Amino acid sequence: MAILQRLSPEVRQYLIVTGNYWSFTLTDGALRMLVVLHFYQLGYSPLDIALLFLFYEFFGVVTNLFGGWIGARIGLNRTMNIGLGMQVVALAMLLLPAAMLTVPWVMLAQALSGIAKDLNKMSAKSSVKQLVPANAEGALYQWIAVLTGSKNALKGVGFFLGGLLLTWLGFQGAVLMMALLLSLVWLLSLVLLKQDLGKANSKPKFSHIFSKNAAINYLSAARMFLFGARDVWFVVALPVYLASHLGWDHWTVGGFLALWVIGYGIIQSLAPYLTGKRAGVLPGGRQAFLWALGLSFVPLVIATSLSVNLFPQVTLLVGLLLFGAAFAVNSSLHSYLIVSYAREDGASMDVGFYYMANALGRLIGTVLSGYLFQLAGLSACLWFSAAFIMIAALISLLLPRPSVA
Repeated sequence: MAILQRLSPEVRQYLIVTGNYWSFTLTDGALRMLVVLHFYQLGYSPLDIALLFLFYEFFGVVTNLFGGWIGARIGLNRTMNIGLGMQVVALAMLLLPAAMLTVPWVMLAQALSGIAKDLNKMSAKSSVKQLVPANAEGALYQWIAVLTGSKNALKGVGFFLGGLLLTWLGFQGAVLMMALLLSLVWLLSLVLLKQDLGKANSKPKFSHIFSKNAAINYLSAARMFLFGARDVWFVVALPVYLASHLGWDHWTVGGFLALWVIGYGIIQSLAPYLTGKRAGVLPGGRQAFLWALGLSFVPLVIATSLSVNLFPQVTLLVGLLLFGAAFAVNSSLHSYLIVSYAREDGASMDVGFYYMANALGRLIGTVLSGYLFQLAGLSACLWFSAAFIMIAALISLLLPRPSVA
Protein backbone atom coordinates (compact mmCIF):
# COMPACT_ATOMS: atom_id res chain seq x y z
CA MET A 1 0.00 0.00 0.00
CA ALA A 2 2.78 2.46 0.94
CA ILE A 3 4.55 1.85 -2.38
CA LEU A 4 1.33 2.56 -4.29
CA GLN A 5 0.87 5.87 -2.48
CA ARG A 6 4.30 7.10 -3.67
CA LEU A 7 3.39 6.59 -7.34
CA SER A 8 1.60 9.09 -9.56
CA PRO A 9 -2.21 8.74 -9.57
CA GLU A 10 -2.22 7.56 -13.20
CA VAL A 11 0.42 4.87 -12.65
CA ARG A 12 -1.27 3.79 -9.43
CA GLN A 13 -4.61 3.34 -11.19
CA TYR A 14 -2.92 1.52 -14.10
CA LEU A 15 -1.31 -0.94 -11.67
CA ILE A 16 -4.64 -1.54 -9.88
CA VAL A 17 -6.42 -2.11 -13.20
CA THR A 18 -3.63 -4.40 -14.38
CA GLY A 19 -3.63 -6.32 -11.08
CA ASN A 20 -7.37 -6.86 -11.37
CA TYR A 21 -6.99 -8.00 -14.97
CA TRP A 22 -4.15 -10.36 -14.11
CA SER A 23 -6.03 -11.91 -11.19
CA PHE A 24 -9.13 -12.42 -13.29
CA THR A 25 -7.11 -13.88 -16.16
CA LEU A 26 -5.44 -16.46 -13.92
CA THR A 27 -8.82 -17.71 -12.70
CA ASP A 28 -10.24 -17.63 -16.24
CA GLY A 29 -7.44 -19.79 -17.65
CA ALA A 30 -7.43 -22.12 -14.65
CA LEU A 31 -11.22 -22.52 -14.75
CA ARG A 32 -11.14 -23.44 -18.44
CA MET A 33 -8.52 -26.13 -17.80
CA LEU A 34 -10.40 -27.40 -14.72
CA VAL A 35 -13.62 -27.79 -16.71
CA VAL A 36 -11.83 -29.42 -19.66
CA LEU A 37 -9.92 -31.95 -17.54
CA HIS A 38 -12.77 -32.66 -15.11
CA PHE A 39 -15.30 -33.38 -17.83
CA TYR A 40 -12.71 -35.33 -19.79
CA GLN A 41 -12.36 -37.56 -16.73
CA LEU A 42 -16.15 -37.95 -16.71
CA GLY A 43 -16.00 -39.37 -20.24
CA TYR A 44 -16.97 -36.40 -22.40
CA SER A 45 -15.49 -36.18 -25.90
CA PRO A 46 -13.27 -33.19 -26.80
CA LEU A 47 -16.00 -31.79 -29.05
CA ASP A 48 -18.61 -32.10 -26.29
CA ILE A 49 -16.27 -30.31 -23.89
CA ALA A 50 -15.65 -27.50 -26.36
CA LEU A 51 -19.40 -27.01 -26.75
CA LEU A 52 -19.64 -26.40 -22.99
CA PHE A 53 -17.97 -23.06 -23.76
CA LEU A 54 -20.47 -22.08 -26.46
CA PHE A 55 -22.47 -19.83 -24.10
CA TYR A 56 -19.18 -18.39 -22.82
CA GLU A 57 -18.44 -17.11 -26.32
CA PHE A 58 -22.02 -16.15 -27.19
CA PHE A 59 -22.49 -13.99 -24.12
CA GLY A 60 -19.14 -12.37 -24.84
CA VAL A 61 -20.76 -10.93 -27.98
CA VAL A 62 -23.76 -9.65 -26.00
CA THR A 63 -21.64 -8.27 -23.15
CA ASN A 64 -19.31 -6.31 -25.39
CA LEU A 65 -22.23 -4.86 -27.32
CA PHE A 66 -23.89 -3.48 -24.18
CA GLY A 67 -20.95 -3.34 -21.76
CA GLY A 68 -19.27 -0.33 -23.32
CA TRP A 69 -22.50 1.69 -23.12
CA ILE A 70 -22.97 0.68 -19.49
CA GLY A 71 -19.33 1.55 -18.71
CA ALA A 72 -19.70 5.01 -20.23
CA ARG A 73 -22.80 5.65 -18.11
CA ILE A 74 -21.76 4.25 -14.72
CA GLY A 75 -17.94 4.27 -14.93
CA LEU A 76 -15.31 1.65 -15.74
CA ASN A 77 -14.52 1.11 -12.07
CA ARG A 78 -18.03 -0.28 -11.60
CA THR A 79 -18.03 -2.48 -14.72
CA MET A 80 -14.64 -3.90 -13.71
CA ASN A 81 -15.83 -4.62 -10.18
CA ILE A 82 -19.10 -6.10 -11.47
CA GLY A 83 -17.03 -8.43 -13.67
CA LEU A 84 -14.87 -9.54 -10.75
CA GLY A 85 -17.97 -10.15 -8.62
CA MET A 86 -19.70 -12.14 -11.34
CA GLN A 87 -16.65 -14.37 -11.74
CA VAL A 88 -16.78 -15.13 -8.01
CA VAL A 89 -20.46 -16.11 -8.44
CA ALA A 90 -19.62 -18.28 -11.49
CA LEU A 91 -16.95 -20.09 -9.48
CA ALA A 92 -19.37 -20.55 -6.56
CA MET A 93 -21.90 -22.15 -8.92
CA LEU A 94 -19.40 -24.94 -9.61
CA LEU A 95 -19.05 -25.84 -5.92
CA LEU A 96 -22.09 -28.12 -6.09
CA PRO A 97 -21.56 -31.88 -5.68
CA ALA A 98 -20.42 -33.63 -8.86
CA ALA A 99 -23.81 -35.30 -9.36
CA MET A 100 -25.49 -31.88 -9.54
CA LEU A 101 -23.03 -30.40 -12.07
CA THR A 102 -25.23 -31.05 -15.09
CA VAL A 103 -24.29 -29.80 -18.53
CA PRO A 104 -26.93 -26.99 -18.54
CA TRP A 105 -25.72 -25.80 -15.11
CA VAL A 106 -22.07 -25.74 -16.20
CA MET A 107 -23.02 -23.95 -19.42
CA LEU A 108 -24.89 -21.36 -17.32
CA ALA A 109 -21.84 -20.90 -15.09
CA GLN A 110 -19.67 -20.52 -18.19
CA ALA A 111 -22.11 -17.97 -19.61
CA LEU A 112 -21.76 -15.92 -16.41
CA SER A 113 -17.99 -16.28 -16.57
CA GLY A 114 -18.03 -15.13 -20.20
CA ILE A 115 -19.98 -12.00 -19.26
CA ALA A 116 -17.58 -11.36 -16.38
CA LYS A 117 -14.51 -11.83 -18.57
CA ASP A 118 -15.60 -9.37 -21.22
CA LEU A 119 -16.73 -6.76 -18.69
CA ASN A 120 -13.30 -7.04 -17.09
CA LYS A 121 -11.39 -6.90 -20.38
CA MET A 122 -13.41 -4.01 -21.81
CA SER A 123 -12.94 -2.07 -18.57
CA ALA A 124 -9.19 -2.69 -18.44
CA LYS A 125 -8.53 -1.74 -22.07
CA SER A 126 -10.77 1.34 -21.93
CA SER A 127 -9.22 2.51 -18.65
CA VAL A 128 -5.79 2.88 -20.24
CA LYS A 129 -7.24 5.48 -22.65
CA GLN A 130 -8.18 7.59 -19.63
CA LEU A 131 -4.83 7.20 -17.86
CA VAL A 132 -2.43 8.05 -20.72
CA PRO A 133 -2.06 11.73 -21.79
CA ALA A 134 -4.00 12.58 -24.95
CA ASN A 135 -0.98 13.04 -27.29
CA ALA A 136 1.26 10.27 -25.93
CA GLU A 137 0.46 7.67 -28.62
CA GLY A 138 3.78 5.87 -28.19
CA ALA A 139 3.16 5.40 -24.46
CA LEU A 140 -0.41 4.29 -25.18
CA TYR A 141 0.82 1.58 -27.57
CA GLN A 142 3.39 0.39 -25.02
CA TRP A 143 0.89 0.28 -22.12
CA ILE A 144 -1.70 -1.56 -24.22
CA ALA A 145 0.91 -4.06 -25.46
CA VAL A 146 2.07 -4.82 -21.91
CA LEU A 147 -1.49 -5.18 -20.62
CA THR A 148 -2.56 -7.44 -23.50
CA GLY A 149 0.63 -9.51 -23.65
CA SER A 150 0.82 -10.09 -19.91
CA LYS A 151 -2.84 -11.13 -19.90
CA ASN A 152 -2.27 -13.87 -22.46
CA ALA A 153 0.94 -15.06 -20.79
CA LEU A 154 -0.95 -15.32 -17.50
CA LYS A 155 -3.79 -17.16 -19.21
CA GLY A 156 -1.25 -19.82 -20.18
CA VAL A 157 -0.01 -19.88 -16.57
CA GLY A 158 -3.66 -20.29 -15.59
CA PHE A 159 -3.84 -23.46 -17.71
CA PHE A 160 -0.96 -24.92 -15.69
CA LEU A 161 -2.50 -23.67 -12.45
CA GLY A 162 -5.80 -25.36 -13.25
CA GLY A 163 -4.13 -28.73 -13.81
CA LEU A 164 -2.00 -28.35 -10.69
CA LEU A 165 -4.92 -27.39 -8.46
CA LEU A 166 -7.05 -30.22 -9.86
CA THR A 167 -4.32 -32.72 -8.94
CA TRP A 168 -3.63 -31.14 -5.56
CA LEU A 169 -7.09 -30.16 -4.29
CA GLY A 170 -9.59 -31.85 -6.59
CA PHE A 171 -12.20 -30.01 -8.63
CA GLN A 172 -14.24 -28.49 -5.80
CA GLY A 173 -11.20 -27.64 -3.69
CA ALA A 174 -9.56 -25.87 -6.63
CA VAL A 175 -12.70 -23.88 -7.43
CA LEU A 176 -13.14 -22.91 -3.77
CA MET A 177 -9.56 -21.63 -3.49
CA MET A 178 -9.91 -19.53 -6.64
CA ALA A 179 -13.25 -18.12 -5.47
CA LEU A 180 -11.77 -17.06 -2.11
CA LEU A 181 -8.66 -15.45 -3.62
CA LEU A 182 -10.63 -13.60 -6.30
CA SER A 183 -13.05 -12.37 -3.62
CA LEU A 184 -10.10 -10.75 -1.85
CA VAL A 185 -9.00 -9.04 -5.09
CA TRP A 186 -12.57 -7.86 -5.64
CA LEU A 187 -12.79 -6.30 -2.15
CA LEU A 188 -9.45 -4.51 -2.64
CA SER A 189 -10.61 -3.21 -6.02
CA LEU A 190 -13.81 -1.82 -4.49
CA VAL A 191 -11.67 0.23 -2.11
CA LEU A 192 -8.75 1.28 -4.33
CA LEU A 193 -10.11 1.84 -7.83
CA LYS A 194 -10.86 5.45 -8.77
CA GLN A 195 -14.61 6.08 -8.53
CA ASP A 196 -15.20 8.08 -11.73
CA LEU A 197 -12.78 6.22 -14.03
CA GLY A 198 -14.04 6.19 -17.64
CA LYS A 199 -17.42 7.74 -16.89
CA ALA A 200 -18.63 9.87 -19.81
CA ASN A 201 -19.30 13.55 -19.15
CA SER A 202 -22.73 13.23 -20.79
CA LYS A 203 -25.01 10.21 -20.58
CA PRO A 204 -24.67 8.41 -23.93
CA LYS A 205 -27.81 7.24 -25.69
CA PHE A 206 -28.41 3.53 -26.18
CA SER A 207 -28.32 4.02 -29.97
CA HIS A 208 -24.68 5.11 -29.63
CA ILE A 209 -23.52 1.54 -28.92
CA PHE A 210 -23.10 1.15 -32.69
CA SER A 211 -20.00 3.05 -33.71
CA LYS A 212 -20.31 5.86 -36.25
CA ASN A 213 -16.52 6.01 -36.67
CA ALA A 214 -15.59 4.37 -40.00
CA ALA A 215 -12.09 3.44 -38.79
CA ILE A 216 -13.53 1.60 -35.78
CA ASN A 217 -16.06 -0.21 -37.95
CA TYR A 218 -13.37 -1.35 -40.39
CA LEU A 219 -11.05 -2.39 -37.56
CA SER A 220 -13.89 -4.30 -35.86
CA ALA A 221 -14.64 -6.19 -39.07
CA ALA A 222 -10.96 -7.05 -39.50
CA ARG A 223 -10.79 -8.20 -35.86
CA MET A 224 -13.82 -10.47 -36.31
CA PHE A 225 -12.20 -12.30 -39.24
CA LEU A 226 -8.77 -12.37 -37.54
CA PHE A 227 -10.04 -14.10 -34.42
CA GLY A 228 -12.38 -16.34 -36.39
CA ALA A 229 -9.26 -17.41 -38.32
CA ARG A 230 -7.50 -18.39 -35.10
CA ASP A 231 -10.35 -20.23 -33.41
CA VAL A 232 -11.54 -22.06 -36.54
CA TRP A 233 -8.61 -24.43 -36.08
CA PHE A 234 -7.25 -23.71 -32.62
CA VAL A 235 -10.26 -24.23 -30.31
CA VAL A 236 -11.55 -27.70 -31.21
CA ALA A 237 -9.77 -29.04 -34.30
CA LEU A 238 -6.18 -28.70 -33.10
CA PRO A 239 -6.54 -30.32 -29.63
CA VAL A 240 -8.60 -33.17 -31.09
CA TYR A 241 -6.09 -33.67 -33.91
CA LEU A 242 -3.13 -33.74 -31.51
CA ALA A 243 -4.91 -36.35 -29.39
CA SER A 244 -6.43 -38.50 -32.15
CA HIS A 245 -3.82 -38.34 -34.92
CA LEU A 246 -0.57 -37.76 -33.03
CA GLY A 247 -1.52 -39.84 -29.98
CA TRP A 248 -0.81 -37.12 -27.38
CA ASP A 249 -2.46 -37.55 -23.98
CA HIS A 250 -4.56 -34.68 -22.61
CA TRP A 251 -1.81 -33.50 -20.24
CA THR A 252 0.62 -33.15 -23.14
CA VAL A 253 -1.96 -31.34 -25.25
CA GLY A 254 -2.85 -28.99 -22.37
CA GLY A 255 0.79 -28.31 -21.51
CA PHE A 256 1.78 -27.60 -25.09
CA LEU A 257 -1.12 -25.22 -25.64
CA ALA A 258 -0.36 -23.50 -22.32
CA LEU A 259 3.24 -22.88 -23.41
CA TRP A 260 1.94 -21.64 -26.76
CA VAL A 261 -0.32 -19.09 -25.06
CA ILE A 262 2.50 -17.94 -22.73
CA GLY A 263 4.86 -17.40 -25.69
CA TYR A 264 2.07 -15.68 -27.58
CA GLY A 265 1.59 -13.27 -24.67
CA ILE A 266 5.31 -12.49 -24.40
CA ILE A 267 5.50 -11.60 -28.09
CA GLN A 268 2.40 -9.41 -27.75
CA SER A 269 4.24 -7.38 -25.11
CA LEU A 270 7.15 -6.90 -27.53
CA ALA A 271 4.94 -5.96 -30.48
CA PRO A 272 5.72 -2.20 -30.38
CA TYR A 273 9.40 -2.96 -31.02
CA LEU A 274 8.51 -5.27 -33.91
CA THR A 275 6.31 -2.74 -35.68
CA GLY A 276 8.57 0.30 -35.81
CA LYS A 277 8.38 2.01 -32.41
CA ARG A 278 12.17 2.42 -32.25
CA ALA A 279 12.02 4.42 -35.49
CA GLY A 280 9.25 6.60 -34.10
CA VAL A 281 6.58 5.08 -36.35
CA LEU A 282 3.22 3.92 -35.02
CA PRO A 283 1.17 1.31 -36.89
CA GLY A 284 -1.80 2.04 -39.12
CA GLY A 285 -3.72 0.37 -41.92
CA ARG A 286 -0.71 -0.51 -44.07
CA GLN A 287 1.12 -2.23 -41.19
CA ALA A 288 -2.07 -4.11 -40.24
CA PHE A 289 -2.42 -5.27 -43.87
CA LEU A 290 1.20 -6.45 -44.17
CA TRP A 291 1.22 -8.33 -40.87
CA ALA A 292 -2.09 -10.03 -41.70
CA LEU A 293 -0.89 -10.90 -45.19
CA GLY A 294 2.23 -12.55 -43.77
CA LEU A 295 0.15 -14.46 -41.23
CA SER A 296 -2.17 -15.85 -43.93
CA PHE A 297 0.67 -17.88 -45.50
CA VAL A 298 1.19 -19.94 -42.34
CA PRO A 299 -2.13 -21.87 -42.38
CA LEU A 300 -1.81 -22.19 -46.17
CA VAL A 301 1.55 -23.96 -45.83
CA ILE A 302 0.33 -26.20 -42.99
CA ALA A 303 -2.85 -27.13 -44.88
CA THR A 304 -0.85 -28.00 -48.02
CA SER A 305 1.57 -30.12 -45.99
CA LEU A 306 -1.27 -32.05 -44.36
CA SER A 307 -3.08 -32.51 -47.68
CA VAL A 308 -0.05 -34.06 -49.44
CA ASN A 309 1.26 -35.74 -46.26
CA LEU A 310 4.63 -33.96 -46.49
CA PHE A 311 6.24 -33.90 -43.02
CA PRO A 312 2.82 -33.18 -41.48
CA GLN A 313 3.87 -33.34 -37.80
CA VAL A 314 6.92 -31.11 -38.17
CA THR A 315 5.09 -28.63 -40.38
CA LEU A 316 2.13 -28.48 -37.98
CA LEU A 317 4.22 -27.87 -34.85
CA VAL A 318 6.63 -25.39 -36.46
CA GLY A 319 3.72 -23.70 -38.22
CA LEU A 320 1.83 -23.42 -34.94
CA LEU A 321 4.76 -21.60 -33.37
CA LEU A 322 5.09 -19.24 -36.35
CA PHE A 323 1.35 -18.65 -36.37
CA GLY A 324 1.39 -17.79 -32.66
CA ALA A 325 4.22 -15.29 -33.09
CA ALA A 326 2.69 -13.53 -36.11
CA PHE A 327 -0.81 -13.63 -34.67
CA ALA A 328 0.44 -12.08 -31.43
CA VAL A 329 1.78 -9.06 -33.31
CA ASN A 330 -1.45 -8.74 -35.30
CA SER A 331 -3.55 -8.91 -32.15
CA SER A 332 -1.43 -6.41 -30.21
CA LEU A 333 -1.40 -4.03 -33.17
CA HIS A 334 -5.22 -4.18 -33.33
CA SER A 335 -5.51 -3.67 -29.57
CA TYR A 336 -3.47 -0.47 -29.83
CA LEU A 337 -5.43 0.82 -32.83
CA ILE A 338 -8.84 0.46 -31.18
CA VAL A 339 -7.77 2.40 -28.09
CA SER A 340 -6.10 5.00 -30.29
CA TYR A 341 -9.20 5.41 -32.48
CA ALA A 342 -11.64 5.46 -29.53
CA ARG A 343 -13.18 8.77 -28.52
CA GLU A 344 -11.81 10.45 -25.41
CA ASP A 345 -15.22 10.81 -23.76
CA GLY A 346 -16.88 7.41 -23.46
CA ALA A 347 -14.02 5.32 -24.89
CA SER A 348 -15.60 2.16 -23.47
CA MET A 349 -18.41 2.34 -26.05
CA ASP A 350 -15.99 2.15 -28.98
CA VAL A 351 -13.86 -0.49 -27.25
CA GLY A 352 -16.96 -2.49 -26.32
CA PHE A 353 -18.24 -2.45 -29.91
CA TYR A 354 -14.83 -3.59 -31.16
CA TYR A 355 -14.62 -6.45 -28.67
CA MET A 356 -18.16 -7.44 -29.58
CA ALA A 357 -16.79 -8.10 -33.08
CA ASN A 358 -13.85 -9.94 -31.50
CA ALA A 359 -16.23 -12.17 -29.52
CA LEU A 360 -18.40 -12.76 -32.60
CA GLY A 361 -15.30 -13.92 -34.48
CA ARG A 362 -14.46 -16.34 -31.66
CA LEU A 363 -18.02 -17.66 -31.66
CA ILE A 364 -18.01 -18.22 -35.43
CA GLY A 365 -14.57 -19.83 -35.23
CA THR A 366 -15.58 -22.14 -32.38
CA VAL A 367 -18.67 -23.43 -34.19
CA LEU A 368 -16.86 -23.82 -37.52
CA SER A 369 -13.91 -25.54 -35.82
CA GLY A 370 -16.06 -28.43 -34.61
CA TYR A 371 -18.20 -28.62 -37.75
CA LEU A 372 -15.39 -28.45 -40.31
CA PHE A 373 -13.15 -30.86 -38.41
CA GLN A 374 -15.90 -33.47 -38.26
CA LEU A 375 -16.78 -32.85 -41.90
CA ALA A 376 -13.36 -32.65 -43.58
CA GLY A 377 -10.55 -32.68 -41.01
CA LEU A 378 -7.92 -30.18 -39.88
CA SER A 379 -6.90 -29.17 -43.40
CA ALA A 380 -10.35 -27.74 -44.10
CA CYS A 381 -10.13 -25.66 -40.92
CA LEU A 382 -6.77 -24.31 -42.02
CA TRP A 383 -8.02 -23.35 -45.51
CA PHE A 384 -10.84 -21.40 -43.87
CA SER A 385 -8.33 -19.81 -41.49
CA ALA A 386 -6.20 -18.56 -44.38
CA ALA A 387 -9.27 -17.19 -46.18
CA PHE A 388 -10.45 -15.35 -43.06
CA ILE A 389 -7.02 -13.77 -42.54
CA MET A 390 -6.90 -12.60 -46.16
CA ILE A 391 -10.28 -10.91 -45.68
CA ALA A 392 -8.97 -9.24 -42.51
CA ALA A 393 -5.90 -8.05 -44.42
CA LEU A 394 -7.96 -6.52 -47.23
CA ILE A 395 -10.24 -4.72 -44.76
CA SER A 396 -7.14 -3.33 -43.03
CA LEU A 397 -6.26 -1.38 -46.18
CA LEU A 398 -9.24 0.87 -45.37
CA LEU A 399 -7.76 1.92 -42.01
CA PRO A 400 -6.14 5.37 -41.55
CA ARG A 401 -2.42 5.94 -41.99
CA PRO A 402 -0.20 5.80 -38.89
CA SER A 403 0.78 8.78 -36.81
CA VAL A 404 4.22 9.63 -35.39
CA ALA A 405 5.21 8.41 -31.91
